[in-house]
Amino acid sequence: MSIKKASQHLSLDPKLAPVLASVGLVAITKNDDLYFTLLRAIVGQQLSTKAAATIWARFLNLFPHREPYANLVLAVDTEQLRSVGLSYQKAGYIKNIALFSIEKTLDYSVLKKLTNEELVVYLTQIKGVGKWTVEMILMFSLAREDVFTTDDLGIVTAMKNLYGIDTTNKAYKKEMITIAEQWKPYRTYACMCLWKWKDELKTQLK
Repeated sequence: MSIKKASQHLSLDPKLAPVLASVGLVAITKNDDLYFTLLRAIVGQQLSTKAAATIWARFLNLFPHREPYANLVLAVDTEQLRSVGLSYQKAGYIKNIALFSIEKTLDYSVLKKLTNEELVVYLTQIKGVGKWTVEMILMFSLAREDVFTTDDLGIVTAMKNLYGIDTTNKAYKKEMITIAEQWKPYRTYACMCLWKWKDELKTQLK
């Protein structure tokens, strides 16, 4: 991965260039344990960072050596999962991930040959795992450099402010995709840049 190459390429976009100069780029830390990452993503959905960390720690404590192997997750009673702060729905999703890892596979050494789009299709077969969740995992865990999402509110807001996208227009996602074409093959870095910029703007307006 080359931060320098990504920065040079993204700077060709005249609107993104000043944003990039302001917030900079950072390297992505890779964690290709798909099974573990998916479990954590489900636990943390729609929770604050602090609440997610607390429930995740309680969840891990249900298992010997804090290792939630798939067979152990399937053996845990749903009420036990509920006792650590998980909803019935999330408990079900976690068991779905465990079952999928046994019946199919979540071994990234096997799946790494799949494209981003193929991984989205493959992983969203798991009930409870949506497209946005997979896109975030592709970016932040698998360190795929060329991922773009139209379903993230932060990216939508940032692109609305920077490019004047009209989000009342039903075709606004197509407009986002068209703009993002120029960022290939570093769309992940562009998204990271936009998120950081949006957060800094929010801080400045407080």
